[in-house]
Amino acid sequence: MRSQDGPVLVVDDDVDIREALSQILEDEGFGVITAGNGQEALALLRGREARPSVILLDLMMPIMDGYGFLDAYRDDTSLAVVPVAIITAGQAVDHSRIDSVTPIIPKPIDVRRLFSTLGDLGTAVEGAS
Repeated sequence: MRSQDGPVLVVDDDVDIREALSQILEDEGFGVITAGNGQEALALLRGREARPSVILLDLMMPIMDGYGFLDAYRDDTSLAVVPVAIITAGQAVDHSRIDSVTPIIPKPIDVRRLFSTLGDLGTAVEGAS
């Protein structure tokens, strides 16, 4: 079972987006960990005993993109219990590589939509609005 108390993992190659999302989430009381690409995220996840409560995943990244991350994530049953939400500026999302229940949050990110999606995925913290 996944922990509702775990941090949010933000996976995005754009450092400004990672920092902005981290600040927004931390201001609402969420713990946050970050990775710059899918490979970094997998290494981070496999090196942690405690799982994040949700993964916010960009699709277009160097080294390992979001699609590659999703392929590896789905093959690892210990990771596949963590819900994922896609964050992307790309208009050409390959829906055949993303299941129909994974939410997609377009960039620029609407903060209300972000928190609504996190709530839908069962991620909440004490006092977060």
